[in-house]
This record gives sequence, C-alpha cells and structure tokens, in this order.
Amino acid sequence: MKNYDEQTLREEYTPKKQTGLDEAKRLDKKAKRPVYIFTYSFGVIGTILLGIGMCLTMEVIWSGIASLILGIIIGILGIVMISINYPLYTKYLSLRKEKYASQIILALNKDQNK
Repeated sequence: MKNYDEQTLREEYTPKKQTGLDEAKRLDKKAKRPVYIFTYSFGVIGTILLGIGMCLTMEVIWSGIASLILGIIIGILGIVMISINYPLYTKYLSLRKEKYASQIILALNKDQNK
C-alpha cells in the first residue's frame, strides 16, 4: 500500500509532458464550446418565448383580444426558434469543425511522427 501511495504522489507532482492528443482534445473543446453555448441559449430563449405566448393566449398574465393576438405572435416566434435550433447547431458545428480540423490533425500527427 505504501508503494501505491508513493507512486500516486509522484505522478501527481511530476510535471506532465504535453502530448499531441492533449492538444487535440483542447482544440476540440475550443471548437465545440461556442456552439454549445449558442444553441443552449437560443433554445432556452425560444422555449421561454413559447411559454410566454401560451400564457398570453390563455389569458393567464393579461386579458383581452390584444393578449390573444400578441400571444399567438410570440408563441409562433418561439416555435420557429425551437424548430431551427437543431439545424443551426449542425451548421455552426460543421463550420467550427472545418475551422479547427487542420490544427487538430496536426496535433494528432505530432505523436505519430515521434
């Protein structure tokens, strides 16, 4: 048991050598993070708009004919946002992957050339 603890401590405090795979993983996260942030935010905003539209249409938060019309318009806007979220995600992700593809391949090839 003592040997295991010693080895664990050595590995923890020994400086780690940066490999090409580590660099590729870092670049992959860098490529995907803005896509995830955008699509989650866009989807949440669309969902909130759909909910507000439903509340207005059912006259939960406001009464009158204006509430109905405004609720339908806001609800349709929310539905459109939710509907286009996945196609936006796939397009934006493919653009980001194209942008970082050469850098990631170069990082992966670093390890193979050694």
